[in-house]
Amino acid sequence: MLPIIETMAERDVEAIARLRLAAFFEGTGRTLEEDMAGLRGLIAGDGFEAAFVARLGGSPIGSCLFVRNEIDPAHDLTPWLAGLIVDENYRGRGVGTALLKAVEAHAASVGVDKLYLYTWEARRFYEALGWTAVETFEQGGEPMVLMERSL
Repeated sequence: MLPIIETMAERDVEAIARLRLAAFFEGTGRTLEEDMAGLRGLIAGDGFEAAFVARLGGSPIGSCLFVRNEIDPAHDLTPWLAGLIVDENYRGRGVGTALLKAVEAHAASVGVDKLYLYTWEARRFYEALGWTAVETFEQGGEPMVLMERSL
């Protein structure tokens, strides 16, 4: 069964924020309330930035964001594909690819011709989908790679 990819709604915010905290913010001090507020800001925004959710059987199982600015940017570039997360029980089933494609389609629809992202662990995933590594660097003592994709 393939997931449904939709624009994130209020009913998704807490579940997605919990996934994001476990994947991206463990040990950082970021709270569930802070992440929920950030997601709410995106879904109530101007229509340029966007948050997408993957649903299976009505339940949110993943998310991906399209944002002007990345958290603690090391580069003065915009816009960004950010926060791609899929519940570990649903990985390897095309959910991440579907979310990524939704963000790319949205970006193209608002006139963007190039997207950027940061990753390290998922570099091969993104490369397989047409993203190109531009630069490797360290951020907070951790290895990172800046990637881009022309749309």
